[in-house]
Amino acid sequence: MKTLIALLLGGVKLAKLGKIMTTGGTMLLSVVTYAWVFGWRYALGFVALLFCHEMGHYVAARQRGLKVGAPTFIPFVGAWIELKEQPMNAETEAYVGMAGPLAGTAAALACYFLARNEGSSLLLAVAYSGFFLNLFNLIPIPPLDGGRMTAVISRKVWLLGAPLLIAVFFWRPSPLLILVALLAAPQVWRALKGDDAMPPDYYASASAGTRAEYAFIYLGLVTFLAVMAHDVHEMI
Repeated sequence: MKTLIALLLGGVKLAKLGKIMTTGGTMLLSVVTYAWVFGWRYALGFVALLFCHEMGHYVAARQRGLKVGAPTFIPFVGAWIELKEQPMNAETEAYVGMAGPLAGTAAALACYFLARNEGSSLLLAVAYSGFFLNLFNLIPIPPLDGGRMTAVISRKVWLLGAPLLIAVFFWRPSPLLILVALLAAPQVWRALKGDDAMPPDYYASASAGTRAEYAFIYLGLVTFLAVMAHDVHEMI
């Protein structure tokens, strides 16, 4: 029995060590990669903002009792957490989706105030990246966070995300946008047809008050990030 318990505890420790190594290793890889292009100080700040964003998702998922993996980073793609079990309803999905941009915005705002206090153009650039990154993530189209947040409001909102994604692509062409479009296309097509792979009660479980609350938070966050991204860009 003691041997069995020791093996189980050893397995748990190894699992935790594996998570730490996955997150730490991919973070280090991202820092090194970004440092080659933008310099190591900016790279550290940018990856730290990504980490804050993903930890927002992680904490929210754990709060709702979902099994979730540690954050994983890929240079020039971003980062994500692996949900090992899917939310049971659209409100939970929106809650987890909302937490990332909220945490990321708070981190970018901290960089902004620190930059203004210290007169640091580097921190101001990091703050701008954070505001823009979180604003981009709020485009109402899956698999972006905006798609997860607006699903509880109405799946038809996804139809607004497609032209926004196209507009961003023409403004700043990027392979990442093509990847997002490919991932989003099936769900947007189903929304256009009024069809969905999820059961009806997945969306119907949210009350009108809950939908209104998420709509208010979503629009407020988009407005705030748009204003901050614009103003900080002008400062830079």
